[in-house]
Amino acid sequence: MTKKLFLLDAMALIYRAYYALIRSPRITTTGRNTNAQFGFTNTLFDLINKEKPTHLAVCFDTHAPTERHTDFSDYKANRQEAPEDLLASIPDIQRIIRGFNIPCVELDGYEADDVIGTLAWQAADAGYEVYMVTPDKDYGQLLIHPHVYIYRPPYMGSKEEILDAKKVCEKWDIARVEQVVDILGLMGDAVDNIPGIAGVGEKTAAKLLKEYDTLENVLENADNIKGALGEKVRKGKESAIISKKLATIITNVPVQFHEENFMLKEWNSKELIDVFTELEFKTLGKRILGETFNAFQSAPAGVQTDLFGNVVESAAPAPKAEVEEAAATGFQADKNINNTLHSYSLLDTPEKIKEFITVALQQTEICFDTETTNIDANEAQLVGLSFSFSPHEAYYIPCPANQQQTKAILALLNELFSQPQITWIGQNLKYDLLVLKWYNVELKGALYDTMLAHYVVEPEGRRSMDLLSAQYLGYEPVHIEELIGKKGKNQGNMRDVEIERVKDYAAEDADITLQLKQALHPLLKEKDVEKVFYEVENPLVKVLTDMEFEGITVDVDFLREYSKELEREAKQFEQNVFTAAGVPFNLSSPKQLGEILFERLKIDPKAKKTKTGQYATGEDVLLKLAANNPIVSDILGYRELTKLRSTYVEALPQLLNSKTGRVHTSYAQAVAVTGRLSSNNPNLQNIPIRTDRGREIRKAFIPRDEKHTLVSADYSQIELRIVAAISGDPNMCEAFKLGKDIHTATAAKVFGIKDEEVTKEQRYRAKGVNFGIIYGQSAFGLADNLGISRSEAKEIIDNYKKEFSGITRYMDSTINFAKENGYVQTLMGRKRWLRDINSSNFTVRGFAERNAINSPIQGTAADMIKMAMIRIHAAMQKEKLRSKMLLQVHDELVFDALIEELDVLKPLILENMKAALPLPNEVPVEAELGVGQNWLEAH
Repeated sequence: MTKKLFLLDAMALIYRAYYALIRSPRITTTGRNTNAQFGFTNTLFDLINKEKPTHLAVCFDTHAPTERHTDFSDYKANRQEAPEDLLASIPDIQRIIRGFNIPCVELDGYEADDVIGTLAWQAADAGYEVYMVTPDKDYGQLLIHPHVYIYRPPYMGSKEEILDAKKVCEKWDIARVEQVVDILGLMGDAVDNIPGIAGVGEKTAAKLLKEYDTLENVLENADNIKGALGEKVRKGKESAIISKKLATIITNVPVQFHEENFMLKEWNSKELIDVFTELEFKTLGKRILGETFNAFQSAPAGVQTDLFGNVVESAAPAPKAEVEEAAATGFQADKNINNTLHSYSLLDTPEKIKEFITVALQQTEICFDTETTNIDANEAQLVGLSFSFSPHEAYYIPCPANQQQTKAILALLNELFSQPQITWIGQNLKYDLLVLKWYNVELKGALYDTMLAHYVVEPEGRRSMDLLSAQYLGYEPVHIEELIGKKGKNQGNMRDVEIERVKDYAAEDADITLQLKQALHPLLKEKDVEKVFYEVENPLVKVLTDMEFEGITVDVDFLREYSKELEREAKQFEQNVFTAAGVPFNLSSPKQLGEILFERLKIDPKAKKTKTGQYATGEDVLLKLAANNPIVSDILGYRELTKLRSTYVEALPQLLNSKTGRVHTSYAQAVAVTGRLSSNNPNLQNIPIRTDRGREIRKAFIPRDEKHTLVSADYSQIELRIVAAISGDPNMCEAFKLGKDIHTATAAKVFGIKDEEVTKEQRYRAKGVNFGIIYGQSAFGLADNLGISRSEAKEIIDNYKKEFSGITRYMDSTINFAKENGYVQTLMGRKRWLRDINSSNFTVRGFAERNAINSPIQGTAADMIKMAMIRIHAAMQKEKLRSKMLLQVHDELVFDALIEELDVLKPLILENMKAALPLPNEVPVEAELGVGQNWLEAH
């Protein structure tokens, strides 16, 4: 068997892992960013699992200076400081590497690539196939040895790539891999601040090497190189020589490849379990360690197990005071049902239930939870209900499979549910309310959702009950898979589980949630987010419950015919493409498409390739080529139609509820950090509206019958109105007060003309800058977006900032506020914490600064429409209207309106939308309303 050695460039992979998740960081319950740890561990495990190396090592840089720094003091001087979270990840990653029993190799005075180069050549001489795991292009020079390769792991959806000498030469357009250092000496390397020759890029360097073979020959023949290039080479001679030396990887580092030290060994599972638990890598831990990790995770505190989960020694349960003290000092979940005093009662007779109700009626706060047969509340049946109103005490009422018997139990409980003075506490209460609604049961009292309390306290990160319990109570609840052997709440058949075990599991949920309420409640005041919790998030739960319960009717016949129409048109686009290409091919294959467009048809001589070596054929690339290439327009048309057909037209009928025949989307209230609602099954937020074909899908959403019609109400340019209001910019505020078209008014100011003189093109550009500037768009981004020159884009932005100086002041003051306070907030006091706002790394800090500007705008818009929904829902109930609010999509609300109620409903909707959240500086809020026999017609 061939011996395979893999050498990992640690820091290159750590940086890559960290930045891959920069837009959606993994944050633990203790506030730790684990992007780098998670990504590196995934890469390492996948490599071991897939490539089956016999030997492996991870090589690190050290902080000690190297010979390169001595030769050239500016070596790597332009590198920005590493993000604090990335630096903090290194000890964890080294622990993980030790846990895999893999050696870490580093040596003062040398960089990781020097160590890797030396070990690679030593191992290759010893008969090994050596793979250097790195995204760094400089390693190509080491492939002079025939048994040494570069291994680029999968990244951002791309596949892994193995480079040999031939592929490296093709990438650089050189004849021999020895020329990698020559080309780097000529062109330099901006990443390492290697200067090269000023004005010489990659293509010019490759051209020079084709003619002169080596950098030294290029310099010797500088006088023979004509024109400006010759002058550049002559001036840059010394720079080129030092650059080649800086780029040359040292292969005689005083390290030695001893194969027994690098051989893969049995993992240290205990070390891995410890670090994975600390980093909250539950899924990844199970993926790597299997049941070993599960056994450790589920083993009760006070019970010692071996690495396979077998109990080796039992300990007496800790006294209650000690357990509580331990929970108060940290986040480790050292408490559980086996070592914590509790009293969970089974109420399995009418007499016991009535006795419980008598006590419960004396309470002002009751925590409750449902156990069901399905994670979809609209399809679920009750298995049981649990209640708690004192910590460590709870009650469980089982509900039989016989639905009539369950309804009889609910009838007994109705006296309790109908009490308006009781506040009902729960975790993700919308699910429980929706389940009960299918049994015609409603809770009359106020609600307190612990998931939403945590959401406003800490909008980022995860918030399952298990995680919150560990963080705030130091308690690990019983896991559902312990009962039914599957992942996911309420999957499997809980009715087959012994009733005592279900009782403990269900009652514990209610008990823990009650304790979470007590832990989270003081934080609402401490973080000053009580207003947004009590006036926005909590009241919205019942509104969303009613909306999800109603669902919306879908015209399946229309979708069936539309699917056929899209299929016919897609085939026509496909045929057009084949005719233009002169050959049929797989249009869904990026590889084949790239070869057709850029090799066969040569439509773009500057076509770029992805990291996998394929031509880039993404939508952004094709859109730029479409204007002058009909084949590209046909490709985009084909893609649009096939995506619409598969994602929406054919998928929607599959989502019809078995009981109602309607589509019931589920709204996620505690996901988006800005406060926006998101939806799934189906995701209504993503239904396309920018193209005619995409908008047609809205025709499929129709009223429930001929007595109803759809009403759509939409806020008008709400985010720009919010920008004007919170910035107080006089020009923008005035435009809205006078009822002007904001983009026309902006164009008039930016271009220094009268409103009536503004052209369609100028309005389009003003619209681009209006929306772009508040999201941190640069002149480069605006130029790319509008298809204009950078100088023109810069001029537009400069004029915009001059005419709307209040916007610039808002952006600057908001960033300064965030730097001083660590957060920004909406008009309702919704906060977003920006932990990286003072980062020394400008990439990370810039991302936080953009969020600082965006979040108050997007968050205020989110608060406004949520408050409008609450007001409209209450007003409709007060008027006893039979019309229903069905959907919320971005800034739009959709209603199933009884035609005879339209005269009352329409002004009611508009008045409550406009009055939901008045804006400062007297900026008016406007909404528009339409009526139709389908969503498109109403919109």
